[in-house]
Amino acid sequence: MPYFCYILECADGTFYTGWTTDPLRRERQHNAGHGARYTSSRRPVRLVYAEEQLNRACAMRRERRIKGLKRAGKIKLIGDDRK
Repeated sequence: MPYFCYILECADGTFYTGWTTDPLRRERQHNAGHGARYTSSRRPVRLVYAEEQLNRACAMRRERRIKGLKRAGKIKLIGDDRK
């Protein structure tokens, strides 16, 4: 089973990072209000980045590393020219 670390862009321009086995399903869950508390008040969200990991532990470690990045680092990772 594949695992992914993902980044969502919220309606207010902030980013949310998580891990899942299905990024598109998880995006739908967040938009339906069944995701994290953080995203429930910032809908709609849009999947802007997903990277496959070897296993759940790797996905969770990668999530922590991405969450530790500043906004500029996340934008660089996404490959976008947003400020």
